Amino acid sequence: MRIGELAQRTGVSHRLLRYYEEQGLLTAQRTGGGFREYAPTAPDTVHQIRALLAAGLPTRAIRDILPCAHGPAPTLEPHPDMLVLLRAELASLDSRITCLRENREILACYLSATESGSTTMQGCAP
Repeated sequence: MRIGELAQRTGVSHRLLRYYEEQGLLTAQRTGGGFREYAPTAPDTVHQIRALLAAGLPTRAIRDILPCAHGPAPTLEPHPDMLVLLRAELASLDSRITCLRENREILACYLSATESGSTTMQGCAP
């Protein structure tokens, strides 16, 4: 199928499909006229990419995971290298969540102190 049909079937723009190709997430053959020609399984691959992106994985991680993913849903075969990668990504997300929570609490404290007219920000520091 060509890029227009793939875009229509997946709801993903032409531009984004080309980006996935640039990132090594999606492959296409070129016709004699230079058009991209995608495999019949490309819509499943695009849906898996979208699901993994929605889970917070960066494209570099998705590139490593996709060879282990099969079928229309983002089901993954438990390959040891993939599990290590997923655990590392989960730990990274947990770390960022902790940092965001701390930043939010500090910001809320500053806002509360400002709105109450307090001249001291005592208790707002990390």
